[in-house]
Amino acid sequence: MAAYVIDASAAVRLAESGWRGGHDLLAPTLLRSQTLSSLHADTVAGRRADDDARGLLAAVDALNVRLLGDRVLRRTAWKVASELGWAETEAAEYVALARLHTDALVSDAPAQYPGADRLVRIAPVSELLDAPRG
Repeated sequence: MAAYVIDASAAVRLAESGWRGGHDLLAPTLLRSQTLSSLHADTVAGRRADDDARGLLAAVDALNVRLLGDRVLRRTAWKVASELGWAETEAAEYVALARLHTDALVSDAPAQYPGADRLVRIAPVSELLDAPRG
């Protein structure tokens, strides 16, 4: 069974689809806060109804995602951010986790990881959505 790191954009897409696939999903602990923030921003901007966003948040919470945030991950994220010339480390946590534990980083917004494809494979959400379930 393959293992994937998912970011907030991928988590929302998987929740929207009702995904219950057969792969291991991992994410940094910041996934929860980023998903909450993204869905709240969608409601404020009028892109989603409040009830719909709250339902998606519950669906994201129901995804079987192993959340990690240990010292090794933080140290590796620091190195990734430095290597890629990024000032902020949030995106680097996803790349670092993929580098340490998985087959790919899955994102619906790959542009937020400039240059990361030199370090890890970045896969579209469709790779999980189109995968055999079970």
